[in-house]
Amino acid sequence: MAEQEIEVIHSWSAPRSLSTSLMYSFAQRDNMEVLDEPLYPAFLRVTGFDRPYREEILSKIESDGNKVVNEVIFGPGGKKYRYCKHMAKQRLPGLPDDLMKKGKHILLIRNPLDILPSFDKVVPPSFKELGLADLVTIYSELCELGKSPVIVDAADLQQDPEATLRSLCEDLDIPFQATMLRWEAGPKPIDGLWAKWWRNVRKTSSLLKSPLPEPDLPVPANKNLLAWVGDEIVPRDDAKVSVFDSIVQGGDGVWEGLRVYNGKVFKLEEHLDRLFDSAKALAFNNIPTREEVKQAIFRTLIRNGMLDNAHIRLTLTRGKKVTSGMSPAFNLYGCTLIVLPEWKPPVYDNTHGVNLVTATTRRNSPNNLDSKIHHNNLLNNILAKIEGNNANTADAIMLDKDGYVSETNATNIFLVKKGRVLTPHADYCLPGITRATVMELVVKENLVLEERRISLSEFHTADEIVIIDGHNGAQTGSDELKLLPNS
Repeated sequence: MAEQEIEVIHSWSAPRSLSTSLMYSFAQRDNMEVLDEPLYPAFLRVTGFDRPYREEILSKIESDGNKVVNEVIFGPGGKKYRYCKHMAKQRLPGLPDDLMKKGKHILLIRNPLDILPSFDKVVPPSFKELGLADLVTIYSELCELGKSPVIVDAADLQQDPEATLRSLCEDLDIPFQATMLRWEAGPKPIDGLWAKWWRNVRKTSSLLKSPLPEPDLPVPANKNLLAWVGDEIVPRDDAKVSVFDSIVQGGDGVWEGLRVYNGKVFKLEEHLDRLFDSAKALAFNNIPTREEVKQAIFRTLIRNGMLDNAHIRLTLTRGKKVTSGMSPAFNLYGCTLIVLPEWKPPVYDNTHGVNLVTATTRRNSPNNLDSKIHHNNLLNNILAKIEGNNANTADAIMLDKDGYVSETNATNIFLVKKGRVLTPHADYCLPGITRATVMELVVKENLVLEERRISLSEFHTADEIVIIDGHNGAQTGSDELKLLPNS
C-alpha cells in the first residue's frame, strides 16, 4: 500500500494504567498502526534515567526528539490512523509544537492508589517516575489550545471494555470495530524493546511480603505456559479467576484430568461426558457447549505446542457471583472454563513401585457426596494425602464406611491374586475412565475380572497391587483417542 498522510491519535498516561492493553486494542483495527512509546529513547537520552536496557535502546532506536516527532510520529504511513502510546513524563521541553497541536488526544487516567502497588513491583515510584503532574500539564495545555482530550478511566475500561471502547471511538469520531475486544496473549511485534524486561521483573507487594524464596518448578518449561481462563488464553502469571468465582467461594466446580500423547487427547469424549454429567448433577446453568470446550482445549494445546507428554487440568466452575455467598442464585455470569496445560511426566515410580499407607480418613459415602460427581471439593482426598505425606509414602489407601478398600486418595486401585484381577465397586470410589479402560483390557486378555467389596487383608496378601491414575501418567493404549485439529 502506498504511503499516505496519516491521522495520529495520541494516548497519554501514567505508567501501569492499562496503556498497553489499550494499545493492543487499537492494534486489532484494520485501519490502524501503533507505536509503543516512541518518545521513550529521547526521554532516556535527555534525562539520564537508568534502565537495564538503556544502552540497547539508544543504540537501536532514534533518540532525537525532534526527528521522532516529525519523522516517526507524523511521518507518512500505510494506514489511515496511527495510534501512539505515550507516557506523560516523556513529553520533554523543546519538542515540536505539532506534538500537541496535531492529531487527537486521549488521557488515560487511573487511581494513583492502584498505580503505586503495581509500579512498585518493577521500579521504586517517585514523583518524576509516575509523571502524574506531567499528565495534568498536558491536559491544561490541550484545553488552552482548544483541543480538549478524551478522558478514559482505566477502571471503566476494566469493568466494561466494550462500552468504554465504543464511547471512546465515538469521541474520536472513528467507527468502533469488534476486533478491538480480543487479541492473542503473549508478546507482540509492536512491543517496545523494553517490554520483555518489564514483564519479567517481579517484586513482592509491600503489603504482602513473604519470607519464602521463589520456588523451583518441577518442570521449568511450565514457567512460560499459556492457560485458557474464561474466554481467552493468558500467560501463567495472569491466569486468575475472580474472588467472586464459585471455585473460590466454595470449591464449586467440576474437573477432568486429560493426557496428551502423540497429538491425541486420551479418551476425550469420555472425559467430556463425565464433565457435563457432573455439571448437570450439580445443576450448573449457562454451560459452554461441548464444541466450545473442545476448541478451548485444542487452541490452548496448539498455542503451547503441547502435542505429546502433556497433561491438562480441565475445570468448569459454576462461575462468578454477583455477591459473596453460598447460593447458586448469585451465579448470574455463566460458568468459568479453565484449561490448564502442563508438561508433566508420570508422577509415580513405575520401575520400582511405590509405598502406600492406610489412611484413617474414610472415603465419602454417596449418602453425603456422590463420588460419581467429579467435583472440585477434594478435602476428603487431601486429608488422606496429608496422612500419606506424613508417612512418607506416595499415597494413602482410603476405606469406605464399612472398612472395605475404596481407592487411594488420588487413584483407583486393583489387586492381582492367583491370576484373578480384582477392583472395588465404584460405590465410594470414582468410576475412573482409565479404570474402565483397564477393566476392558483385562477382559480382552481373557483374565478373570472381579468387581466387588475387597477387605484390607486381601490387599495385604495380594500377589500384586496396581494403582491406576489417569491424570498423572497412565498410558494405557486406545484406538479411541481424539485427534487434535490442524488449526
